[in-house]
Amino acid sequence: MKIVSAAEMREIDRLTSERFGVPSLTLMENAGTAVAEFVVARYPSAKRVGVVCGKGNNGGDGFVIARKLHEWGREGRLLLLLAEPAELRGDAAEMFAKLPSPPVIVRSSEGLKGADTRAVLDCDVLIDAILGTGFRPPVSGLYAEAIALLNAREAPVVAVDIPSGADADVMGEQTGAVVRADAVVTFTAPRPAHIFGMLTSGPTVVSPIGSPAGAMVSSLQLNVITAQEVAPLLQPRPPASHKGSFGHVLVVGGSVGKAGAAAMAGMSALRAGAGLSTVATPKSVLPTVAGFHPELMTEPLEETEAGAISLRALEYGRMDALVKGMTVLAIGPGVSRNVATAEFVRTVVRKYATSMVVDADGLNAFDGHAKELSGKGRSLVITPHPGEMARLAGLSTTAVQRDRLNVARTFAGEHELTVVLKGHRTLVVQPEGTAWVNTTGNPGMATGGTGDILTGIIAGLIAQFPDRLMEAVTAAVHLHGLAGDVARETMGEQALVATDLVKTLPEAMRRVRESARQSAVRIGGR
Repeated sequence: MKIVSAAEMREIDRLTSERFGVPSLTLMENAGTAVAEFVVARYPSAKRVGVVCGKGNNGGDGFVIARKLHEWGREGRLLLLLAEPAELRGDAAEMFAKLPSPPVIVRSSEGLKGADTRAVLDCDVLIDAILGTGFRPPVSGLYAEAIALLNAREAPVVAVDIPSGADADVMGEQTGAVVRADAVVTFTAPRPAHIFGMLTSGPTVVSPIGSPAGAMVSSLQLNVITAQEVAPLLQPRPPASHKGSFGHVLVVGGSVGKAGAAAMAGMSALRAGAGLSTVATPKSVLPTVAGFHPELMTEPLEETEAGAISLRALEYGRMDALVKGMTVLAIGPGVSRNVATAEFVRTVVRKYATSMVVDADGLNAFDGHAKELSGKGRSLVITPHPGEMARLAGLSTTAVQRDRLNVARTFAGEHELTVVLKGHRTLVVQPEGTAWVNTTGNPGMATGGTGDILTGIIAGLIAQFPDRLMEAVTAAVHLHGLAGDVARETMGEQALVATDLVKTLPEAMRRVRESARQSAVRIGGR
């Protein structure tokens, strides 16, 4: 799903009406109806809903919400209008005229203190329809005071389009007076702040309101991964399928003390749907890997005195024979930072044209050798966390975190590969700069091994869809985070461990298929 700027959203609305003949009044009606439906579904026991409206189109959406809730039998449909009715224009004025009962009108700070205002703010649920994505902060005067009152209430607040006071184009922290929303319902496409701004403690829902695909314009080269993009890779398999139909993953990794990393990557590839998964690992740790799960195949590699993969593993064509016939190679989980092993990793990455995923200490092997990391003419995916990205790019971790998108875009373009920059709002960036943002996942996944699970899922999906690299990678990232969200429901965040994700991945897949059938798109939140 495309992410668009506030200006582009205005252009989409204009094109929808002028080129495709959908009246703007219809768009407003659909928007207000979508919010009302969300409120009724999420808060079924709420009888009294307070709607706080400004004088612009966001307020017009609020008028529709108030009318719809009245039609659906909600009690105490109270409305607070922070303007004179005479100030209303266009569609907002038309929707105001359709209200079933007159609103409470507040003209000054004193009006915010009155009994009628308190009656609105004391409802079971509050609707923030004061300011939309077209507004540019800061907020001042009466609107700022109204926002402060909303933030002081204990009732849940649902923001229409965006929490009032927020800048829709800001990718970081918001400043000034901003409504603290418990949920956001926006329309057609998200803006940058919906994805990066942490605007709500709950879900952000993107509802279609009538804009056709032909009206969508965006120059940001930025997308959010949704179930609709992932589900096509999770369809029923042909009846005549066999294990060879779904690819063979080779995981090269492990060392003494880190055997589990390679084993988890190998098992995750199978759980993601790969037909076969082989883990090539130092001889001394092979029994540990083989004992992890019976479905894993293993291959012994020559090792150093420290129990890491040795350069001798490259002799006599051993690796050539292993790589031959493999669909995808994942290298790095648990390989250690041994000097000889790092040279082995760099050699393997340079030598073989097989689709490849490089992670963990496989990336650290290129510390000081980043120029050797090239995806030219092949499919190469790297999955750094911010520290690893910093070492590869010659930056500080702080600098990476401050400008994640541009750092990832620059590296992907210069090295002609796909970057999966992990962290909150993991980014998947193509060499030409197109980026996808993931909104699944939670802090419980900040534990050792979850990156190895991600590597395996990516490799497993590439094995099944070798000609659909970007779809496979974005799907893997989304499913990985969603599996973490499923695990949190029973494990909690503190107790969650990496192998929990292997167990919950099937449920994550089921939820993706179910979500993809819905017209509205849910982005993050519980």
